[in-house]
Amino acid sequence: MINQRQIISSLALIVALACVPLVLDAENNYFVYYLFMAFTYLAMAQGFNIIGGYTGQVTLGQHAFFGLGAYVTAIVWEIADLGYFSPMAMILSGLIPAILAVLIGIPLLSKLRGDYFSLGTLGLGEILRLIFIQGGAFTGGSMGKYLPSGSYSSMLPYYFVALFLAVFATATVFFIMKSSFGLALIAIREDEVGAMANGIGVLRYKLFAFAVYAFISGLCGSLQAYYLFHIHPQNFFGLSWTLYPILMCVLGGGGTITGPVIGAFVLTGVFELAKIWVPFIHPIISGTLIILAILFLPEGLIKMRLKGIPLKQRTHKP
Repeated sequence: MINQRQIISSLALIVALACVPLVLDAENNYFVYYLFMAFTYLAMAQGFNIIGGYTGQVTLGQHAFFGLGAYVTAIVWEIADLGYFSPMAMILSGLIPAILAVLIGIPLLSKLRGDYFSLGTLGLGEILRLIFIQGGAFTGGSMGKYLPSGSYSSMLPYYFVALFLAVFATATVFFIMKSSFGLALIAIREDEVGAMANGIGVLRYKLFAFAVYAFISGLCGSLQAYYLFHIHPQNFFGLSWTLYPILMCVLGGGGTITGPVIGAFVLTGVFELAKIWVPFIHPIISGTLIILAILFLPEGLIKMRLKGIPLKQRTHKP
């Protein structure tokens, strides 16, 4: 049952966040940039939440779909001349990674489990990075692709698109989990053999979750391509685009709706402050946080909070 009070609270929060760049100076206020990055990471963390938190298939290939989405945006802009912030280009940047996820997922998800599946998806990111480095003029080679930076006019469209992606990803997880699809995904996570024995098409549901994960990642890659105007293979296929969303999901609480939201806002703040105060060692801080979260908060902040609440009072799981 949908909790109306939580829906109203969520809508009020979204409206408040939408008003932030209208009240503050969007071009010069660092808080606006922080929220922009938090929204982007939130969308990616929710994408991982679908495949990792609810379906139980831990993947290390988010940077592959993120980078591919960015390159699709750049190539489509160059060839089709769809222009700045083209909705069609962004949709294609999500659809093509989703199609690749299905094509790659058929052999990987049907044959590999656990760590082997994780390593297989990690290899996909490295393969795509090398392909785009060796792609010549079509991909820009090791120098990457440059977009016309003169198109930039304001931070506002980036902020609102990032907010939309965060809301879209969270709403997607919410409605999937309220459907029979969500129940099937959770069944697969809890007991894959048992789910198969009860007539659930395990591979089909896994592919669905993997495709949604790739689609959201590709959209975020497209947004970053428009923001940076330089799509570099080392940056856009960097492992941080995989590890950070995983850490945010794990810290907040995978397999919940609000867990990745909390993780994204908290850790984006930590990472941004680390870049400012200790720029030379902030990757070490990121790695340390990953280890500590896995060791001491394996179930996340949300589930840790729920342990102190009697079961009869848990009328709605976050």
